[in-house]
Amino acid sequence: MSGTEADLLQIVQLIAVLMAAGLVAGFVAGMFGIGGGFVIVPALLVVFHVFDVDEEILTHLAIGTSLATIVFTSLRSVHAHNKRGAVDFKIIKDWLPWLTLGVIGGIILARYMDGRSLKWIFSAGVFVMGIHFIFPVLKRKTPGNLPMPQGLALAGIAGFLGGFSALLGIGGGTIAILVMTWCGRPIHQAVGTAAGFGVIIALPGSIGFAILGLGENALPFGSVGYINILAVAAISAMTYITAPLGAHAAHSLNAAVLKRGFGFYLVATSAIVLYDTLKG
Repeated sequence: MSGTEADLLQIVQLIAVLMAAGLVAGFVAGMFGIGGGFVIVPALLVVFHVFDVDEEILTHLAIGTSLATIVFTSLRSVHAHNKRGAVDFKIIKDWLPWLTLGVIGGIILARYMDGRSLKWIFSAGVFVMGIHFIFPVLKRKTPGNLPMPQGLALAGIAGFLGGFSALLGIGGGTIAILVMTWCGRPIHQAVGTAAGFGVIIALPGSIGFAILGLGENALPFGSVGYINILAVAAISAMTYITAPLGAHAAHSLNAAVLKRGFGFYLVATSAIVLYDTLKG
């Protein structure tokens, strides 16, 4: 096999991996109301490593690219849930300014953090979320006797969620669902509304990471700042197909077993990223 043929085969294999990650991420996003970043970021770390992307920018590129895919994934997920009347746009409107400010803060922090530090944060965040999926914090939902956060409480929770999500390259759905179900919102409405949070977080987040990476010389082909357009296209095309399937599953299946399985996946992912960070 010639060198050109080998390179072409490698590119095809990498695109296949990205498309597979997109299929899984779309289903997960639709079913659990999350952006899919917990699936996409680890896949991108592997793919960009194979492409010999500089370790100093690899994590930033994976997070920025993940946020860009979440824009499309979450929009598709919101549309699917809204068709079932499960999106509360008033909550989204109330949270929008604070989420945006939090994202801006997260991007500013990312500007001064190296790839190793971002991996530590990602590993810790994914581990906590994985434990939540395996052993749900809120096994009993409070039946509407708590109001949704307002004022300083809303600013603090939403600001933290925006910054935390921007640093991890995720849509923030898990924390949003915890808050809404604790305040007595039906789980299906919480999942559908949380998908809308993903759009609010991912859009300014991806723009911010694109700006942060402008002028970086070590970026792979097809990159605009810390966003790789080729990866975004491959993943988003697949999430477009599977996000509605996940939304349908959320409304028709008991997701307890799937959530626990996804939790074990997250814990394993956290361990792998942590091991890679320590080894590095």
